[in-house]
Amino acid sequence: MNVAAVIPARIGSTRFPGKPLALISGKPMIQHVYENASACRLVERVIVATDDVKIEQAVHAFGGECFLTSLDHKTGTDRVAEVARTINAEIVVNIQGDEPLLPADAVEKAIRPLLENEHIILSTLKTVLRPDDDPLDPNIVKVATDTRGYALYFSRSPLPYQREGSPSAQVYRHIGLYVFKRNFLFTFTSLPQTPLEQTESLEQLRALEHGHSIFVTETEYYPLGVDVPSDIARVEAIMQTHC
Repeated sequence: MNVAAVIPARIGSTRFPGKPLALISGKPMIQHVYENASACRLVERVIVATDDVKIEQAVHAFGGECFLTSLDHKTGTDRVAEVARTINAEIVVNIQGDEPLLPADAVEKAIRPLLENEHIILSTLKTVLRPDDDPLDPNIVKVATDTRGYALYFSRSPLPYQREGSPSAQVYRHIGLYVFKRNFLFTFTSLPQTPLEQTESLEQLRALEHGHSIFVTETEYYPLGVDVPSDIARVEAIMQTHC
């Protein structure tokens, strides 16, 4: 199957305006994300989807492919879907533009289930929650899965709730990368928003509430996204240790 990775990127950000163009170790953040996605053996094409000319120019400057999208999209997935309608790809990977450390092997792990099982239409990633992370932190999205690996629920609240005296269950952190079968991507973006999605502000809950399954693969990669300018120093420090 043809696999394309699309990276939605917008210039506006409440906490960090111009975030995709922020320099990390001398390169715009969007370039790091693009190069990591391009290194995935299963991805045949990588495209940045943006509504901003400055981002488009930056992507072209480092030799990347960019698609200038509509200004009217409410979500990054809507932006990805616009690009997907113009390309020949049976599988479309939605990669967040603020994950400059996301490795190619993690992207591959998310793609493989769709290649190996024709019934899987949407997949994502999880990783074990670290001891120093607070399960109560609403910025850390948790996921619970069934015995087959399909998502039961995603939440900003502790998941599962650890009742005193009960056996402890492993807590998993969700990584916001999504791999869609092409047709389901268009189905998903046409679905109305749902109560749980709006309550938790988690777009993936729309799929579950409408009765669609999400397969979740475990990875050792632990996400360090860039949400505020101070995150850049942390990312650069990790990059230097892996040089």
